[in-house]
Amino acid sequence: MKPAAMTVIAGALFGFGLALSGMVRPEVVLSFLLGQDLGLMLVMGGAVSVALLAYQLAPRWRPAPLWAARYEAHGARMQRDTFVGAALFGVGWGLSGVCPGPAIAGLGTGNLDMLWVLLGLALGAGLQGWQASAAVEAQAG
Repeated sequence: MKPAAMTVIAGALFGFGLALSGMVRPEVVLSFLLGQDLGLMLVMGGAVSVALLAYQLAPRWRPAPLWAARYEAHGARMQRDTFVGAALFGVGWGLSGVCPGPAIAGLGTGNLDMLWVLLGLALGAGLQGWQASAAVEAQAG
């Protein structure tokens, strides 16, 4: 199976799970954020647990990934932008009621209001990309 096909299958599993768990419904997410319904904590905890287990076991079972030469590690660096970005993400999540994955999956359930969330997401990411490019140019020149 080609990598693109596997990515589509993984994305379909992700989208189905998001929709099935209710994470594509802003009112469910907002009730979670308000501490009224902690069911989504089980969803996120379950997802993190499965991913953590897979990432720990896969390198022991296979010497290399199916579609890459080797496993790669990403060294996390905690810096000011990480915290500022996390805070801004949290504000956006709280105001919109969804984060990017559920917003995209919400389109699949027929919730076309998610287009507004995705437009805002694209504008925000574009603004950050423009700001980062300007900072790089300022340092270089």
